[in-house]
Amino acid sequence: MSEILENNETEEPTIIELEDDDGKKISFELLDYIEYDGSAYIVLLPEDDEDDDGQVVILEVEEYDDDTEGYVSVDDDMVEKIYEVFKERNADRFDFDD
Repeated sequence: MSEILENNETEEPTIIELEDDDGKKISFELLDYIEYDGSAYIVLLPEDDEDDDGQVVILEVEEYDDDTEGYVSVDDDMVEKIYEVFKERNADRFDFDD
């Protein structure tokens, strides 16, 4: 087994905890970081997906300074574009049912 495959099997997922409008903390697994058209986006999967529908969340990364960044929602058109890039980049990792 290659070293890359061994590292992928033992690598822990990256968890990001975000706060919703009501102050409730929600944990997400970071699936991908995508740079597209001069901006950066993250693709997240909720850890506690009660519906278990597998829908991802796509947010734009805003850097406030060297140590601080924030995440903002994006419009539906951009979500579709980023999701297409995500599917292309991760076709070997996930089964997409769209």
